[in-house]
Amino acid sequence: MRKPARTYPVTPDGRYFVVRGRLWRCADPSLAEDDKAALVSALMAARRAVKTAKTAEDPAAEAKAHRAVDAAKRKLGERGPVWWTDSAPDYNRHMAKNSPYAEWYAALAANDGT
Repeated sequence: MRKPARTYPVTPDGRYFVVRGRLWRCADPSLAEDDKAALVSALMAARRAVKTAKTAEDPAAEAKAHRAVDAAKRKLGERGPVWWTDSAPDYNRHMAKNSPYAEWYAALAANDGT
């Protein structure tokens, strides 16, 4: 049985979602849905390959799987050059409270009672 999909808050500009206070870059919204679905499928397969390689204690297979994860994330726009065109800097992996999204995030947390 599949777990229900989690939903995370997304910044007002749609560039990042927030997990435990940290900003993570969203996929490029200009990707066609079928292309995005194929890339997400490849990403999940690569993540499973990482787990399998770790379990098997196979460093070569693990390194190959990590490269596949990175390639999929780059194609999705979650890593590498940013997909937006307004020259705004990338805050991927920054804490929301230490970014230009701090006020938005504080208001979000206040509304959630956290």
